[in-house]
Amino acid sequence: MHHALIVDDEPDIRELLQITLKRMNIDCSCAPDLKTARELLRERSFDVCLTDMRLLDGDGVEFVSYLQQKYPRLPVAVITAHGNMETAIQALKSGAFDFLNKPVDLHMLRALIDTALRASTTRREGAHALVGRSAAVEEIREKIAKLARSQAPVYISGESGVGKELVARMIHEQSPRSAFPFVAVNCGAIPHELMESELFGHRKGSFTGATSDRQGLFQAAEGGTLFLDEVAELTPNMQVKLLRAIQEKKIRPVGEQQEVPVNVRILSATHRNLQRLVQNGTFREDLFYRINVIELHVPPLRERSDDIPLLVDHILDRIAAACGAPRLEMTPEAMACLVAYPFPGNVRELENILERASALSEGREIRPEDLQLPEEDRDEAVDPQPEGGLEAYLGGIERRMIQKALEQTGGNRTAAAKLLGISFRQLRYKLKKLGLD
Repeated sequence: MHHALIVDDEPDIRELLQITLKRMNIDCSCAPDLKTARELLRERSFDVCLTDMRLLDGDGVEFVSYLQQKYPRLPVAVITAHGNMETAIQALKSGAFDFLNKPVDLHMLRALIDTALRASTTRREGAHALVGRSAAVEEIREKIAKLARSQAPVYISGESGVGKELVARMIHEQSPRSAFPFVAVNCGAIPHELMESELFGHRKGSFTGATSDRQGLFQAAEGGTLFLDEVAELTPNMQVKLLRAIQEKKIRPVGEQQEVPVNVRILSATHRNLQRLVQNGTFREDLFYRINVIELHVPPLRERSDDIPLLVDHILDRIAAACGAPRLEMTPEAMACLVAYPFPGNVRELENILERASALSEGREIRPEDLQLPEEDRDEAVDPQPEGGLEAYLGGIERRMIQKALEQTGGNRTAAAKLLGISFRQLRYKLKKLGLD
């Protein structure tokens, strides 16, 4: 039997929560204050915790922080006064698993508890995974593992083609929602006049062409994750409706009079600078703070060029499997071209380059000319017969990249190492090796 800790100074609320959870075959321990809650935590282990935000002897956000430090694997949900989203966001940023508004909706409570209990099950990385061993990729993997245990909205930032949807899928697959749908929608690819119907659904006859009831993407993702890519493309009207859906955890299909409760986690992304759009007045500030409870930045490929050979191997394996043909190999010169290329289109551009090169290659190897890199980049990238051999040439590439990184960071080696996607120790070794120390 699972065991829950309920912390609330109102006896009626404690009783309501206890009755509801017992019907779910969950045993409960109740505490009217934080002092009692800490004593109970020392006496036994719990599978989930529900706590009010305002308590007689302390603050709910501080209690969430305490639990994060002492019991990091315990999912804790906070109960807030209706409409007090600022406090709920504070709690989510402090590590709360999720939140509930008063008066407590029992349907939402049961859904939250189910998700929280699944969160305690350790899950392996799913079919989607980041390829690479750079420090930048390792840091993203660690953040994904941490964010997967939470239900807080996550905003994934980064340039086009860096793999924001891949990161969103990884968060979903490692989360307690992984058994439920992952639904991705590109907000920039749907006509503005259809967006409300796409997200929230519609009822038959609600507008011309609505010949039957249709489920929206929120309902299609029920129990799972809804990924809103290019969220900056939403119109002001849709921004208001999305904000309400996130705050109330309810939607209203077009043509429907009643709101429908939904249980989804929202992940969002865009290649545009949302903070700047907020300053320009084209994106709502309140919505920005709702979807940007936690930000996860995905760096461009040029900042983790050490991962390019691994990515190339992975992509060539995939191309060979899709075509049912032998896997092509890269010549050292072609690989040097790719390592030196800045990839403005990031991983997506690398995939396109290799697919094209695989089609153009006449033998079993991909050569520099098969890559067809843009002339201005190819001229700077590599001479097919580099003077002094490949090792000397690659050393020259490393030297230029390190010098550029040091220039960009004003000589700060720690920042330069992070920019290059390598450890400080690796940078120090390379500086000494290349005579730049």
